[in-house]
Amino acid sequence: MDENIATLKGIGLTMYEAQAYVTLTSLIQGTADEVSKSSGIPRSKIYDVLKKLNEKNFIEVEDGRPLTYIVKSPVEVLNREKERLNSEIDDSISRLTNIYENGMSQVQAPIWRIYGVEKIINQEVEIIKRAKNTINMRIGFLFEGEGEALINAFEKRRSLKVNILASPTCYINNEEVNIIKMFKDHNINIQKADIPFVKVLISDSKEMMHTYTKFSEDKRNVIPETAIGIWNKYEDVARNYDERFENQLKKIKKRSNKPKQVT
Repeated sequence: MDENIATLKGIGLTMYEAQAYVTLTSLIQGTADEVSKSSGIPRSKIYDVLKKLNEKNFIEVEDGRPLTYIVKSPVEVLNREKERLNSEIDDSISRLTNIYENGMSQVQAPIWRIYGVEKIINQEVEIIKRAKNTINMRIGFLFEGEGEALINAFEKRRSLKVNILASPTCYINNEEVNIIKMFKDHNINIQKADIPFVKVLISDSKEMMHTYTKFSEDKRNVIPETAIGIWNKYEDVARNYDERFENQLKKIKKRSNKPKQVT
């Protein structure tokens, strides 16, 4: 199938409507007979097809005997359709997200296991997107590409209050990564802490995700195929972890603000 016809079908035209519009973009204008001959659309169908294209504002009709059909610019038509689709998709995202979140709250045991690095990172980003007020995070290691994905998600949600406690460094593909510098370079609040080889993301004291993985024998590199995320929406559990996080953060800030003794 012609790529242009496939695209036009994707935005709601029938096969015949797409064929007629593509044909008219080369003819610029033509009678029903001319469009029928050039496109291969049967004469018994062409009038109804052109009528539908006119109703959908893809072409114009000039009175006369016979009628002349004039194509509208693809830039005008497709940009209009793109804006319409984007608007419809945004509306659907809002409606379906509300349904999804209401459904999630009704699940009796809201705990899920997530396998695979890509799925884990995607879930972390989704949690950040859903957050209303706060994200607290402990980072003891990073997967390849995870730091960049988290930073990108945080930069899109600058209104969130974000606090991160992290190990100073980790290794990705045998290369040392400065976790603190990576996030500080993007003005994301991060504090150095003694974090074991785990990762915890807490959103609004309502949902959280633990991430675990095995490491190489030298304890430097993660073994990606062993990664598992435990995502839960038990608010009591998330609130408890959030309180422990806030207490640890206060102690770290207190130590860092304590005046150094002069000897």
